[in-house]
Amino acid sequence: MSPMVLFLLLLVLTFGVLIYFLRPTRMETAIQRQLGEIAEGRQAGAVDVTILKEETFAASPWMTDMAKWLPGSPPVQKLIGQAGKHWPAPLIIMGSVGAALVGGWVASFWIPAPLVCVVIGVGVGFIPCMYLYVLREMRFSRCDKVFPEAVDLMSRALRAGLTIQAGMEMVGREVPDPVGIEFRRITKEQNLGLPLRDAVQSLAERLPRDDVRFFTTAVLVQKETGGNLAHILDKASEVMRERARLRGQIKIYSAQGRLTGWILCMTPFALFGLIEVVNRDYEKILLTDPLGILLVEIGLVMMVIGVLIIRKIIDIRV
Repeated sequence: MSPMVLFLLLLVLTFGVLIYFLRPTRMETAIQRQLGEIAEGRQAGAVDVTILKEETFAASPWMTDMAKWLPGSPPVQKLIGQAGKHWPAPLIIMGSVGAALVGGWVASFWIPAPLVCVVIGVGVGFIPCMYLYVLREMRFSRCDKVFPEAVDLMSRALRAGLTIQAGMEMVGREVPDPVGIEFRRITKEQNLGLPLRDAVQSLAERLPRDDVRFFTTAVLVQKETGGNLAHILDKASEVMRERARLRGQIKIYSAQGRLTGWILCMTPFALFGLIEVVNRDYEKILLTDPLGILLVEIGLVMMVIGVLIIRKIIDIRV
């Protein structure tokens, strides 16, 4: 046997013996496997696992699963919450789609122009969302009237020696809705362990008003840096009442522009409906002739542009 072959055999034998004696035992293999599973579990569940209750789109699980693939569910659900309702978002979306289809189908019997029928169907489909929008604005208007009183009450509670949590609980009991129910929700969330910072930030999301943002900022700044929160709330209440007074004056000054916008928007449709009832053949050519259909489409586009311009003129932020 040549020396080279003998050397190779000894080398292979030596590495074989080392690999045999240095291999991990069963216990070490099991430990490494468990550590790997724990590391994978942390990486996979670091974002998804939470001990907090998650907001759902509906009471039933199947409707919540449906909302996950329906487009527009999060903003619709947010609009429903801001309107103070507890309706499931999938029903609102499906109802809007159904109303749009029915509205366009019914309009096709009177209007032969497909584009006009589509516009009418889209407008009918937006009726549920517009209804929620109106409810939200009415709720926000009530909040703007009541919120300064809530801030004053909390300021007096702090001057009397109560804590922030106790002051919020008092506001939830004494102030009418919608402010009272929102403060009761803050108290309930804190009792369940939610930090004050997250609770007041959720309040600002549910009531996205400038007065609520002032209050949230004051509470968070006092929580982080300290200071006389009662004095800050007194000043904030004065600012809120002054802003309410200015909003009332601006509403009076812009009443003519808003009334003009409503008249300009509703007059064509009112006249069209009146002529339709009195003499249907008079305006029939407007919806059957290609030039008339083109004029109707141009008129609708110009009307939308005019509404946006008038809204921009009278929309004065305080």
